[in-house]
Amino acid sequence: MNARDTEGTPERAEFAGAVYGSLLAASVAAGTAVDGTPISAGSLVVVLLCTGVVFWVAHVYALVVTHGTDGLTWRRLREAGRHEWPVAQASFPPAVGAAFASALGMSDVVATWVALGVAVAGQVAWAVAAAVKARSSTRIVVLSGVANLALGLAILALKTWVAHY
Repeated sequence: MNARDTEGTPERAEFAGAVYGSLLAASVAAGTAVDGTPISAGSLVVVLLCTGVVFWVAHVYALVVTHGTDGLTWRRLREAGRHEWPVAQASFPPAVGAAFASALGMSDVVATWVALGVAVAGQVAWAVAAAVKARSSTRIVVLSGVANLALGLAILALKTWVAHY
């Protein structure tokens, strides 16, 4: 995602960041157990949240540096921080899902799959919400959901495939 991807309305930025952040969270959850040995649910929660925040900081910095010649100011950083917050925020539901799964006594493997499922569901929901908010045709709304589901399923398939080799 570059600076042009979030130009326009704040809603566009929120949806783009949320879709991207959800895909990032799914990738993190998938990547934590590629050898078949998952990290603990608690560690997964920390990794999800920290990765979301680190990518948020990177997006804030990139947005400030690539827009305008006013330099780094606190005002620009705050505005960019609000603008890009959905990137970090999208890691919260998968982290909560993993924490709840663990609190319910489920295994770390199950907690990882819960986080991954929540992240993919979030990604699809944000994409559909963005298309609806943009008043897209029903066809585009459905295509947005299907395309994002395909991306999420690709992550699931890769996780499953890598875990078997």
